[in-house]
Amino acid sequence: MKLLLRVLAGAAGLVGILIALATWANPAGPPATLGLQGVGGLGEATIRADVAGFFGAFGILALAGAVRSQARLFTAPLLMIAIALAGRLLTVAMSGYEPSMALPMIIEVALLVIFAAGRVFLGSR
Repeated sequence: MKLLLRVLAGAAGLVGILIALATWANPAGPPATLGLQGVGGLGEATIRADVAGFFGAFGILALAGAVRSQARLFTAPLLMIAIALAGRLLTVAMSGYEPSMALPMIIEVALLVIFAAGRVFLGSR
């Protein structure tokens, strides 16, 4: 169980880091798949800072928690994903649901389960 949690959290962390690097390299690329568009230099800088910052921090901490088997390192990614999901749910409540919203929310719920389980089952050495 612990090994599976570490593998899943580590894989999620690697994906987060790759998304951050891809966003730095091409701010019009990965964020566009999520409906984001940076307009002008400020828009590109904001996407590189905010989107890559989110995925980079999430990815580094998730990977570190998995490699070190330290439950406490999953706290920040757990909180980050929970806040992101809350924002999506707020959007559904205020603006209505669109089918394109489902996949990101499903991924976030899965990540919440992984990191919450990691917080419970992994030791903090």
